[in-house]
Formats: sequence, structure tokens, C-alpha cells
Amino acid sequence: MITDAFEVQGNCQLKGTLVPQGAKNEALQILCAVLLTREKVTVSNIPGILDVTRLIELLGGLGVKVEKLAEGTYAFTAADLDREYMASDEFDKKAKAIRGSVMLIGPLLARLGKMYLPKPGGDKIGRRRLDTHFEGLTQLGAKVEYDPAKAQYFIEAKNLNGAYIHMEEISVTGTANVVMAAVLAQGTTTVYNAACEPYVQQLCRMLVRMGAHIEGIGSNLLTITGVPVLKGTEHRMLPDMIEVGSFIGLAAMTRSEITIQQAGIQNLGIIPNVFRKMGVTLIEKGDDLYIPALDEYEISTFMDGSILTVYDSPWPGFTPDLMSVILVMAIQSKGSVLIHQKMFESRLFFVDKLIEMGAQIILCDPHRATVIGLNRKHFLRGIEMSSPDIRAGVALLLAALSAKGTSLIHNVNQIDRGYQNIDGRLNAIGARIRRL
Repeated sequence: MITDAFEVQGNCQLKGTLVPQGAKNEALQILCAVLLTREKVTVSNIPGILDVTRLIELLGGLGVKVEKLAEGTYAFTAADLDREYMASDEFDKKAKAIRGSVMLIGPLLARLGKMYLPKPGGDKIGRRRLDTHFEGLTQLGAKVEYDPAKAQYFIEAKNLNGAYIHMEEISVTGTANVVMAAVLAQGTTTVYNAACEPYVQQLCRMLVRMGAHIEGIGSNLLTITGVPVLKGTEHRMLPDMIEVGSFIGLAAMTRSEITIQQAGIQNLGIIPNVFRKMGVTLIEKGDDLYIPALDEYEISTFMDGSILTVYDSPWPGFTPDLMSVILVMAIQSKGSVLIHQKMFESRLFFVDKLIEMGAQIILCDPHRATVIGLNRKHFLRGIEMSSPDIRAGVALLLAALSAKGTSLIHNVNQIDRGYQNIDGRLNAIGARIRRL
């Protein structure tokens, strides 16, 4: 497989305005929800990224009529679905390529009563089991079988019936799958320990506009009363909070003056506060975030003077998708920080490349790394490296932009899966990135 690479000229300061794309993690849920109705659903602010493009292709193969109305705006009509497509080699190949294909389970189960799904792909960041999805759907009446030889799941439900479901873990995609199945189930479903991040809230509000009955949106206790059918609607994606955080890290790392327009501040939770603890100056101007150029940013300590610990946790905690950005940003800070990546055990392994570039990082174990800030006394140096996943790939890109010399980043198709035209957008404000 041929993959693209970035040749990055480092030690550059950027200046300008960036507008975050539509939210990737929301898009994967919302696009699958169009399967729940035979009527037209119009969705805007869809990010033009590889994972979303692949999911739209899957929907088309399933028989959904897809119309591109404008850049980032599509209309979907799932009046007649092709049951046989799920058994095809094409579906198997395309569904394996993206993690987001797992979001097809709930809607197709509710609509068709059965589905096949190959083990989905995605980032190599540790175990990402699907048990939480299947346990919730089983309690609604589904039967799940797994064929290890084909690495394929078969899920069937002649009837879905409401139930009390206590989620074993706070899973965003697991919650979304259960909710999408429950809205067309008979009776009432109660989902406790549900994920409550903004993307799940967006999904629930969209479903309510389609005629679903959902109470408790924004909390970890959802009550869903099933309805026979859902109607069409219009929906607009939130700005991608992960991209907003990535741009904040970019500004700090490269001493750049950047304005993030339409940042969706009210949906960022504690993200701005965590960056402020890392020493970044963030000025809110309406819904825009302004980051002035900083020659120095100092990491806070706890009240007793002990080293700051930044750790990930389910919403409303700090998102795991920004831990890589926080870690890289800490390299040129004044002070030290302990990065504790709790939710995925393989997400810190990219630090060996950062150490090779000159960073002072101690990898304590698969979940923890201590970063001793250089405070710009030394430049990172450009090296040749490879992007292991979406978020680590962007973190390596930030490191390369701040380094002295030229870096070569292979496998940037991983970055393309989550960031739309990242090289073009950053080049427009002063970066020097060449796609090979």
C-alpha cells in the first residue's frame, strides 16, 4: 500500500486564523443515524476526512441515496436498504477499514433486524473491545455470534424490547449504538452510566427532532420510549473539539499568534482550563479563541507544589484524544508534567520518536510518561518518523513544525483520517509542509 508523507520545514512561526472542521466523532454517529428513517436527512458541516468519506461510501452501498448539496453538506435518504450488500466482499473490505463502521450496528438492527459486521479497523492504540455494545444490545433482545475464522460478527433481533441497561463502561460509541436501537424498540429503555459528551447529546437531539422520545440528554441517565417510525430532519455538526485543542497546542509549540474562529466554546468543557494549566494564554472573543504568541509558557503545579498530572477520563473529564497534543506541547514548556493515559495502553509509544528529536521524556509504563520541559533552551531536531495513529500523527506534526531542520513523516494517511487538508490549512498561515 502506497501512503503519503509530509516533508516539514521546522522552526516556523505561524500567524492567522483557523476554522475547525466539523466534529469527526459526531459525524460517525450522525451519518449512521440516517439509516433509522425512510425520509430525507440533511446534514451540514460534515468534515471532508478519510474516515467520513469511507462511511458515506458504505451508506451508498447499503442502498442509501446520497446527494452532495454543497461542500460539507449532504442529503441522505434510506428509503430502501440492500440487505445483501452486508454479505458482499466489498462491504467486508470497506467496513474493516474504519472504526466507525461499528456505529452501523444499532441502526441496522433496529431497521432490518439483523446485520453482519467484520471486526472494524482504526487506530492501533490498544484493545478496543465491543463487549459494551453487544451487552447493551443483547439486553434489548439481540443475539450476537462471532466467527473467529472470518473475524466477523453476526447480530440478529426479531424484536427489540425496552430494558434497564447499566452500561459496564462509559462508552461513547456503545451508548450511541444502544440509543439508536432503543428509539425504535417496543417499550421503555433506561440507560444508566451512559456517555454524556456533546457528540452523544447532538445525536440524541437529532433523534428527538426525528420524533424519538429521549429524556435526560446531557446526563448519564437516559430514558428512551420507543416509537414505531422516525421522520427526516436537518442537522449541523459541532466544531471538532479535538481540532480546536490541536490548534491551541500548535500555537504554543511554535510561538504562533492564532485565532480559532467558531470554536464552539460552550461545548469544550474543561479543555480550555487544562491548556491554561499548561501555561497557555487563551482569550475568548465571543465564540472565537485567540492565542497570542508566547516565548514562554509555564506549567502550573498543584497547591502543595507537587508536579501537575494531566489524565484522561470520560466526559466531562479531559478527552483522551488530546493527550498526545498535551504531551508534545509540554516538551518546550517551563516545568514538568506527568501524562497519565488511562484509557488506552498503546497510545504513548510514539514518545520514542520525540526522545530521538531531543525531548526529555521518561516513559514510566504503557500508561504514564513524565515530560521535563526544555523551556526553548534547546530546539528539537528534525528526523524521519511514521504516524502510528491519527492523534499521535498530529502530535508528531506539531513537534516537526517546532523543530530545527527538516522532518519526514510517513503514513500521514492516518492523519488524513481525522484532519481535513491539514497541510493546506496550516500552510495558508505560514507553515512549510510538502506532501510527497
